[in-house]
Amino acid sequence: MHSEFWHERWETGRIGFHQQQVNPFLNTYWLQLQSCGKGRVLVPLCGKSLDMLWLREQGHEVTGVELNELACQAFWDEQSITANTQREGEFTAREKDGLRILCGDFFALPDVKFEAFDWVYDRAALIAFPQQMRKRYARVMTDKLPSGVGMLLITLEFEGLEGPPFSVPESEVRALYGERFEIEKLAAEEGVGRDERAEVETVYILRDREDRE
Repeated sequence: MHSEFWHERWETGRIGFHQQQVNPFLNTYWLQLQSCGKGRVLVPLCGKSLDMLWLREQGHEVTGVELNELACQAFWDEQSITANTQREGEFTAREKDGLRILCGDFFALPDVKFEAFDWVYDRAALIAFPQQMRKRYARVMTDKLPSGVGMLLITLEFEGLEGPPFSVPESEVRALYGERFEIEKLAAEEGVGRDERAEVETVYILRDREDRE
């Protein structure tokens, strides 16, 4: 999935993947992941998600990573927040009161950036990539995230290969992440997606095996 695809989606307003409210799975299950205190949360491919505001309201430091400049700026504009802006290597960083968005290619994120995070919230990243890119993305996460990290992962499952978003079955989640993480499936809810297709939204907690030895 080339970057031009996502730029075109934002430029033409075809952003049906954006949710107008906080994801209910986040509200329901985050505390099962957050076992001790506050921490630093990575939100990959964050868009202008309101989930970042919810996480910040829980007392976390939140870092989103988003490819498209329109999406990055729209988040702050829609919340009427004036963020501090600076360049950080290949990224434009906007930050205010413990919430920051790095605008640039997720795959260009320096290794040192990953070392800062305690948790990952992935509602839109894994399902945004076709299969080969999902493998690349998962390798980045398993290889670069620090010891003890946990993840709340939300996926979709449906018939067919068309996407994004793409269908990611439980078997693939376990194949991608099972060597590094213990994977607990928390819930699955049936719903209706694009073109009235039946789909299942599933939420998992991934706990670092190194953290549980």
